[in-house]
Amino acid sequence: MNSILEFLQQRNSAARLAAPAPDDTELAEILRAALRAPDHAWLRPWRFIRLRGEAREAFGEVLEQSLLQREPGADQAARAKARRAPLRAPLLLVVVASLKTHPKVPAVEQRLSAGCAAHGVLMAAEAQGYAGIWRTGAPAFDPVVHRALGLAADEEIVAFLYLGTREGDAKPLPDLAVADFLSDWPAP
Repeated sequence: MNSILEFLQQRNSAARLAAPAPDDTELAEILRAALRAPDHAWLRPWRFIRLRGEAREAFGEVLEQSLLQREPGADQAARAKARRAPLRAPLLLVVVASLKTHPKVPAVEQRLSAGCAAHGVLMAAEAQGYAGIWRTGAPAFDPVVHRALGLAADEEIVAFLYLGTREGDAKPLPDLAVADFLSDWPAP
């Protein structure tokens, strides 16, 4: 089997991540791969925000404030969980869809392009021996978080990508039958 095809077929999220994370040179290579995402009209409707070191702790405070805006009665355990979320990996990369007005490229295509860029980050990180997991959740859609990250009115969070070194073995992947996801048209 083609090693690239096998690599793609074995993609697997890593819930537990530790140091090291990609360094600046490695991250630049990862992002070069992500910048090749399908992109109708070359709009490049994405950008990335890097959080590492103490920035992750500061972002944890933002996530706690986000939680309190949504759930004013959140208990201490929920608040602590929100604060710790950015610390689950040594590097957090926020993937942002930067939507542009274009007569032939609707916003949905631009969001999908940003999603492809996020997938490219995960695959390129794996190719370099790292691992990651894609998260979103309520904070991805919260104006408190958007303001803290400096998002413009035409920007949206597509992914919180947590990157680092996989701790433990990869979880087993279920076998999926292609026939369950493929149909012919017209239907027989």
